[in-house]
Amino acid sequence: MAGLTALPNEVLEHILLHLDPIDVAQISQCCQLLRLILCDPKDQLLWRELYLTLPLDDPRDCVSTQGARRHDIDWRTILQRFIRARTVLYNSSLSRPGERLTTLHTLLELVTWVPPLTHIDDLENISLNLAWVVATLRGTSFFEDIELDSSATEEERQLCARLHTYFGLTVQDLTRHGRVRSRAFVYDMRNYSPENLYGPLNATGDVNWVHVQAIHHVVSMHIVDLQEEDTTFQFAIFPMSIQTTQIVLPPGTNLDDEEDWAGVSGSWKVSFCFCDHRELLRYNETEPDADGNLDKSIFEEADFGEVYRTLNVTLKKVSCTPDPRNPKRPAIRFVGEMADTTSTMTGTVQMTADGHVQWQFISGEQFQAVWS
Repeated sequence: MAGLTALPNEVLEHILLHLDPIDVAQISQCCQLLRLILCDPKDQLLWRELYLTLPLDDPRDCVSTQGARRHDIDWRTILQRFIRARTVLYNSSLSRPGERLTTLHTLLELVTWVPPLTHIDDLENISLNLAWVVATLRGTSFFEDIELDSSATEEERQLCARLHTYFGLTVQDLTRHGRVRSRAFVYDMRNYSPENLYGPLNATGDVNWVHVQAIHHVVSMHIVDLQEEDTTFQFAIFPMSIQTTQIVLPPGTNLDDEEDWAGVSGSWKVSFCFCDHRELLRYNETEPDADGNLDKSIFEEADFGEVYRTLNVTLKKVSCTPDPRNPKRPAIRFVGEMADTTSTMTGTVQMTADGHVQWQFISGEQFQAVWS
């Protein structure tokens, strides 16, 4: 009796397209002939068609956060990585030692390679990658399982914090404990020094995503009206959650040819929050415990206060300076004026050592620095 191997390859591939990719991978282990047919590195057609059956963006339509497009796509490899990540996320008990790092890399690739929006209100090109990540991670403890795991490596912590920042708020972020933990990090003055330019960077100039995520959490809780008692919460759509990470790239735009590659000139909203300087000093004057942590009890007090504000700002690019590390991304110097005030702003936008966009600015009255 003839089996699958007796069928023409075209017919066999048509049948396999009706299966889940994980089933196709298992079929390839049935016999040597099927493995040769399915795992031929020169034949990517089947794997491409299988990938395109998934609820994800077509990689050929995607760009990076810097507007770059993929050229050579290894469909089999990206499909296998996705299927493995999906398997582990759906059942963490199947995760192999060290596989958590690969899963984080796969998720970040999905989030940072998406189709560009043509304009800010574009509803026709909303990323399927982003929607899948939200649908998979919302309401889970994925981030907290890594953040609270004392055995997690520094690389795992940084990648997890980066993905968490992109994602937005989680169930744990609504808890008092979660907010206290983030505030304790943000208001700890030991985390700011000339070496990290008094910001969320490390000494090498790379982004410290653990720091960024703590800042993101503190600010986000002023934007979203959510409380620990909201037991039905799974995901919040707001101006600092994952849907706003999708790059906006008007048709025909090549960022490599643009002086204002960051789109600085225009209208912006600047949001910030801070606590009373007396409470800031009181916290930083406490004695560290055996683990080096300051006394966080100040953030648990009912009368702890935090001021949050949003200002409308009009920015204008004034000059560009070549950046030897990034020849196609010059440092942009800008000035700005805040609506209905005499406050002004000056600053720069440039790339970090690890390829992320970094904004630095000071603001005050009549270009006299008060805030930075």
